[in-house]
This record gives sequence, structure tokens and C-alpha cells, in this order.
Amino acid sequence: MALAHSTMVPLGTQAPAFELPGTDGKLYSLDSFQDKEVLAIVFMCNHCPYVKAVLPRLIDLQNRFAGKSVQFVGINANDAVKYPDDSMESMQRIVKEKNIPFPYLFDETQQVAKAYDAVCTPDIYVFGSERTLQYRGRIDDNWEHPEKVTKHDLEDALNAILDGQLMTQEQIPSMGCSIKWK
Repeated sequence: MALAHSTMVPLGTQAPAFELPGTDGKLYSLDSFQDKEVLAIVFMCNHCPYVKAVLPRLIDLQNRFAGKSVQFVGINANDAVKYPDDSMESMQRIVKEKNIPFPYLFDETQQVAKAYDAVCTPDIYVFGSERTLQYRGRIDDNWEHPEKVTKHDLEDALNAILDGQLMTQEQIPSMGCSIKWK
């Protein structure tokens, strides 16, 4: 497991376009979520211990913010040949087992991850209604022990964006396993 930190793409960056298949058999693009005020894109995978640890928190956030025009989207860009646990079939199984309430997409060519400058899993990008980057960083201050979390960075960012406020607090990079490039 190679630890990596997100690259902290500049705030205000426009969300790169994509068209990717989901575990539900549908194709998704940025336009698929145009009715949502906030779009949180999370580069994730199935086998990373960091993602496994925070997935319940991501599921909880989506469930709590769904009625507030916030949409989470998971994107897996890992090389599924070298890492079969990250195959589309495994993604479909995880969605069912964990009852993931947001689309989980497969970036088999890895072009979308490269366009977003994603580096690790999880790598989080939150875009406002104009699809400009408003937040990129960690979920909270303790990925490993949810009971010890004292700062809820992602939740605070979602609330600030919904309230039309600029994020004034420091945005701390996410960390996790490096994306498994081909």
C-alpha cells in the first residue's frame, strides 16, 4: 500500500467532462447531475483500506445531504487487471453489500482520473452549481478511528457551499492508497 496525498487542484477549476459506466449499467456524465447544486466526486476503489474505513462516512453524508441537492459520485480508476478486487463485477458486489446510495462509476481507461489530477483513494473534489471546484481535501481528521473525529472537513465544506459561503478554513489534502495506474 503506497500512501499518497491529493494534489490540491486550484479552487475555481472547472470540472472536467466525463462519460463513464456505472455499476447499475447506465452511462453517467456531468450533465447527469445538472439538477444538483453540489457535486462531490470521490475517486475510490474496493480494496484500499483507507476507502474501506471511510466508506460508511461517505454513505452517511450522501444519505444526510441527498435532500439538500448534494450528489456524491464514486469513480474507480484502478487497473482491474492487476487488481481484480477493483473490477466492475467487484464494484457491483460492493454497491449491493454496502448499500451505496450514489453512482459508482468505472474509469477503465483512467483518462478521467488523469483529467481530474486524482492521485489517491479516496481523492475528493466538491463542485458548486457552476461546476467549479469549491473544496478538495480530506473527509475528516481521523480516517482510521471515526469515534476520534473532531473535525468534519467535508461536511463543513458541503454546508458552506450550500450556504453560498466561501471556504475560509484550511483545506487539508486527502490521503490514501495511490491510484493503481496501468
